[in-house]
Amino acid sequence: MTGPDLVSLWRRLADASVLLDGFHALKHAVRFGADVPVAVAVDRGAALALAEELAPDVRDTLDVLLTQVPESVYASLVPRPHPTAVAALAVRPSRAAHLERLAHTPRTAPVVVLDQPRNLGNAGAVIRLAAGFGATGVVTTGTLDPWHPTVVRAGAGLHFATAVERLTVAELPAGPVFALDPEGDDIRGVKLPDDAVLAFGSERSGLSPELRARAGHLVALPMRPQVSSYNLATSVAMTLYHWSLGGA
Repeated sequence: MTGPDLVSLWRRLADASVLLDGFHALKHAVRFGADVPVAVAVDRGAALALAEELAPDVRDTLDVLLTQVPESVYASLVPRPHPTAVAALAVRPSRAAHLERLAHTPRTAPVVVLDQPRNLGNAGAVIRLAAGFGATGVVTTGTLDPWHPTVVRAGAGLHFATAVERLTVAELPAGPVFALDPEGDDIRGVKLPDDAVLAFGSERSGLSPELRARAGHLVALPMRPQVSSYNLATSVAMTLYHWSLGGA
């Protein structure tokens, strides 16, 4: 594909596609079955060498996908150049398929709910964590778009490894809701079932009244006195790790 044709294709697809910003986002998206119609690199050889070193399972696929472009062209396609100088566009997964996956029972892993999150980077970090633990999905409530380019960048493309959607509290998947709250029971004495819906309040205001009313269980993470809170991603990591241990 020639330079002008590639740029034209990118411009035509960009608004409806997921921006994969950097080598690692592209690597993970390809690894988990994303449909990637266009991918570029300033140094194609260096990108393939990185794949050979870090992701040999997708090296041949990237060899087919990647087109080398001048740095000026690459910079014109992305809002913030990535150190690896690699970018791609992917087709966003079907919302219907994600909703079906979230609703399917019995579940073998929890659904993580971020209740009215505010920080795009934190949301991406949570999606990366959830993918690593094999969570069924990550749901956000409120106005934050979990597929925002900054969230996808922070999630390193691992949106394609789990079901990521925005829902209202009323639309949350079925299952016992365990909400994190400082006044809850110590999580170390609580068994989190595989079909749990694990809810985390926003970074500033905590759980919304709607989510708190939906919760069947309030649980708290151990915390030293006078320490006010953990980072959102840290809280999710601690909770998913407790679930993964399988006991109370």
